[in-house]
Amino acid sequence: MNKTILNTTENETYKWYLIDAESKKLGRLSSEISKILLGKNAPEYSPNHNIRHSVIVINAEKVEVTGKKRTDKFYRRHSGRPGGLTIETFQELQDRIPTRIIEKSVKGMLPKTRLGRTLFSHLKVYSGNVHPHISQKPELLTLD
Repeated sequence: MNKTILNTTENETYKWYLIDAESKKLGRLSSEISKILLGKNAPEYSPNHNIRHSVIVINAEKVEVTGKKRTDKFYRRHSGRPGGLTIETFQELQDRIPTRIIEKSVKGMLPKTRLGRTLFSHLKVYSGNVHPHISQKPELLTLD
């Protein structure tokens, strides 16, 4: 009889990955990050388990988009009050909060459940190339 081996705290490995977003396309970068967070790169992948991988993204302000998305792509947010809709272009949001662009893109690719919210907390995005997670010894990933 075959037995299914579930991930427990004894056989669980917590991996950290470092990705440099400089001159990377936003969509391709976000899809790779979401695959790592979901654990699809691990042999013990299961869609209902948290594989516990964390991703650190540096140089978020240098991410690129193709075409006219720099001026034509809009980010909307609403304060909940009447007339509280705020619309920003990609360029305006990149100048103001460059990390939010990658966070919103990856969050849209994760499941809309409790598991997705937990996975999103494992994403750390920083503008610039300095991050406070050096002691976790992240593995550098090069995306093509």
